[in-house]
Amino acid sequence: MIKNLIKIGVVFGAALLMTSCFNKSQPNYQYFPNMYESVGYEAYQEVDGVPYGGFEGKMEAQLPAEGSVKRGWLPYEYDNTNEGYDTAKAELQSPLETNEENMAAGKELYGIYCAVCHGKKGDGQGTLAKREKFLGIPKYNDPARGITEGSIYHVIMYGKNNMGSHASQLNTQERWQVVQHVLKLKADLK
Repeated sequence: MIKNLIKIGVVFGAALLMTSCFNKSQPNYQYFPNMYESVGYEAYQEVDGVPYGGFEGKMEAQLPAEGSVKRGWLPYEYDNTNEGYDTAKAELQSPLETNEENMAAGKELYGIYCAVCHGKKGDGQGTLAKREKFLGIPKYNDPARGITEGSIYHVIMYGKNNMGSHASQLNTQERWQVVQHVLKLKADLK
């Protein structure tokens, strides 16, 4: 009886050993393993046979060509200074057509990014102003401010005073759509 139990144990152990090493995701024979198991390269290391345009042996992050523009991004020509703000306020005009589609998109984006401080009506009575997290948020129709398309866009781009830049959240077209909605709110406040 004990001999039979030992035999069964040995057979069971051998079977367990043989099946534990089997991996169904990798077959026994691999054809073209580089097709599905890529070779790991260390960042910025030199790789034989890859030309670098005269930079062989000088692997480092290459600076973009002077004057190049990132895809999907338009350069903004006004500086983040008071003079840049004044120039944008006087000169900058919206390239977008004022229509229902742009106004609806601007209203939606305004509700997401702006209304929490500036209020749904542009009266400076957003949720954060009511909770006194930020004080002194002016109304859009404040005559001392005299906001224009260019000044609104500039402030969205760079921020001003307590307001931070929203350039990373809104692309160029979305900024102009928000500008259209802000000008509508300004007109409605009068």
